[in-house]
Amino acid sequence: MDCQTRDLVCKALHKLGLEGSSASTVESLIEGPFRVAFILIAAMVASRVGGRLASRSVTRLGRTGPLAEKSPRAEQRATTLGSVAASTLRVGIWTVAILLVAGEVGLNLGPLLAGAGIVGLALAFGAQSLVKDFVSGFFILAEDQYGVGDHIIVGTVSGAVEEVNLRVTSIRGNDGTLWFVPNGEIRMVGNSAKDWVKAVVDIVVNRGADLARAIAAITEEVEAMGDDPAWDEVLLEKPQVLGVESMGTEGVTVRVEVRTSLGNRQRVARELRTRIGARLYREGIAVVQEPEDSPSPRSEASPISPWPPEEPPSSDTPLPLV
Repeated sequence: MDCQTRDLVCKALHKLGLEGSSASTVESLIEGPFRVAFILIAAMVASRVGGRLASRSVTRLGRTGPLAEKSPRAEQRATTLGSVAASTLRVGIWTVAILLVAGEVGLNLGPLLAGAGIVGLALAFGAQSLVKDFVSGFFILAEDQYGVGDHIIVGTVSGAVEEVNLRVTSIRGNDGTLWFVPNGEIRMVGNSAKDWVKAVVDIVVNRGADLARAIAAITEEVEAMGDDPAWDEVLLEKPQVLGVESMGTEGVTVRVEVRTSLGNRQRVARELRTRIGARLYREGIAVVQEPEDSPSPRSEASPISPWPPEEPPSSDTPLPLV
């Protein structure tokens, strides 16, 4: 037998009466497409099976491993990371399959790999910021630093997250502007909606009022709100009167704070202002308006309005003649 290889194909051709160059030609025509088809089928099976296994493994790790957290986004984060792992594995499998097919059809892979290395090196220098964006985005998702709906502060940009993926984070600013921030540019981020938030209310008592009586009245009201069953699911702890926060020419600032569940900061702050303002009005204690400072990332200073409200002019008051 003059076949190139003494395998089953060569033996089958010999039994058919083909020998010499004819056998070698037929053997190459049969084995070449057969090997290419085998490589493609194996790559297809490996990409599907391996992708599913990678997705399930990473998803299970995200749900039960050290990255798992009791948050509404835990399921979504685990699914996203599983999809990224599966996609990465599929790309690697098909890259190897294409190189093997190129070798089977007679392409010289030496110059091809050398050229690909040079092109890859050039792309690595030119797209290093893009790679940094993808790597940073992966860790943002894996560590659940923030998600859609969270209010975050990134540099000079502050607003609600509308979309986050591996490359970019979309933030809707407080003025309505939509900002697109590459993940690789995010060095430090503040999340005011992570796990819990804090409502802070500042009450500025008139400097001529009885401060001890005002603090006692405020304490009674916040304790009553903490004991109210209607607020058990909203308040994560009892409201606290921290005491005198500052002293100014107009009055003394008394600060109240409470830790609340996500999305209820404004609601709790309004209820505190309503209860405390009504109580101080009944006690005859005057309060004044304090200029509102910029809230911290995890709290919101909410000075109450002047109390009692200004009464509208009586209908019996004569109007001035023009």
